[in-house]
Amino acid sequence: MSKILAFSRFSVRDFLATAGPTVLLAGAFCALAYWLVDPAPPRQVSLSTGQDNSAYEEFGKNYAATLAKHGIKVSLQPSLGSQDNLQRLNSGKTDIAFVQSGSTEHADAERHGLISLGSLFTEPVWLFLREDKAVTQLTQLKGMKINLGPPGTGVPGLFRQLLSANGVDATELSVSDLQNTPATVELLEGRIDGLVFSSAPEAPLIQMLLQTPGIKLFDFSQAEAYTRRLPFLTHVVLPRGIVDLGKNIPAQDYHLIAPTATLVAREDLHPALMDLFVQAAARIHGGTGWFQQQGQFPSARYTEIPVAPEALKFYKDGAPVLQRYMSFWLANFFDRMWVLVVALGALILPLSRVVPPLYVWRIRSRVYRWYGQLRTVEQALEDVPQAQRAQVYAAQLQRLDQIEEMVNQISIPLSFADGLYGLRSHINFVRKRILGLMAEPPALDTGQRV
Repeated sequence: MSKILAFSRFSVRDFLATAGPTVLLAGAFCALAYWLVDPAPPRQVSLSTGQDNSAYEEFGKNYAATLAKHGIKVSLQPSLGSQDNLQRLNSGKTDIAFVQSGSTEHADAERHGLISLGSLFTEPVWLFLREDKAVTQLTQLKGMKINLGPPGTGVPGLFRQLLSANGVDATELSVSDLQNTPATVELLEGRIDGLVFSSAPEAPLIQMLLQTPGIKLFDFSQAEAYTRRLPFLTHVVLPRGIVDLGKNIPAQDYHLIAPTATLVAREDLHPALMDLFVQAAARIHGGTGWFQQQGQFPSARYTEIPVAPEALKFYKDGAPVLQRYMSFWLANFFDRMWVLVVALGALILPLSRVVPPLYVWRIRSRVYRWYGQLRTVEQALEDVPQAQRAQVYAAQLQRLDQIEEMVNQISIPLSFADGLYGLRSHINFVRKRILGLMAEPPALDTGQRV
């Protein structure tokens, strides 16, 4: 059976030996193309959030938990706020961050290589005052102690713009720069008259102050006018009873002005991670809220920073097709396979013309190399002296027997058997020739005299 199996229509061993180097070369080329052209996304990314007990901090935890399900570790970096986050992005100290609208300009963002993944939620300006302060206009804040927060947040700059729109200079107020938590303590202790936040209502401090006796929220009754003067702001309404319907908190509708929080990334962030963050944003911010309707956020609107193509594609068509039916990493692998298809297409066509001839040459070379041995035997028969002919002919017959024995052990596909049988017939032809020479009578010496 083993001898029968040695003869087949196709020699897998010879094909692998012939095509192996070519396949390895193509594989190395494809691996190099796959790695260089579109490397795999990293498994760790840094997200700059905000202060303790802020909405940025809470949402950062949600993003970390969501991306952890896909094997991506999100390193949360606490910060002072929007301006601090923007500086970290510009200097490359973080990959992605929450930035408030109005914090930068389109040209400046492009110059620093920043792109937006979309606006996430509104961040109303919350001006909390002690209840004994009768304030209905920002002009009435003159001389009061108001905390605007540290310079790294977006609030000081934003509120100064609001004061300027009312003809008030910030120097006419007693301004402090405490962080949110200590500023809240100062307000409750009565050591300051008011404090300003710009945050989503989910922030724990906002929730607490809205229900704290002796603390009231400033009503921006001119909210619509503010949005016309400062286009990055929107007019939102805090509905009566939204905090607690049973206790009727708040007891009236409050008009507020609100910038939007934007998810901003460096343009060198891997596109697959951008897709994942945008999908996470849709799950985290896509529902209804105090100031938004179902599906209003995330959005490509309300941002002055150029929106990433990956985000625009998601807002138009939804999640990538493959990621709807398989895991992130598997979908990402198949999505990047186009690189291999192009690389293989560039190699397969020329190699398909090279491998078959090499395979044929390898098979036939097993037969052809014995023709060299056969030719050596024939050359040994030429011009042999009379006295040495018997010895030489016998030696060559023995050599032919050795060649024939080796030829009989050759394993060759059936489609090439004609070459093998031809070689054996030629061996027999040379053997007959030698036997014929041995049977000839010795030639007479024509130079001998009788």
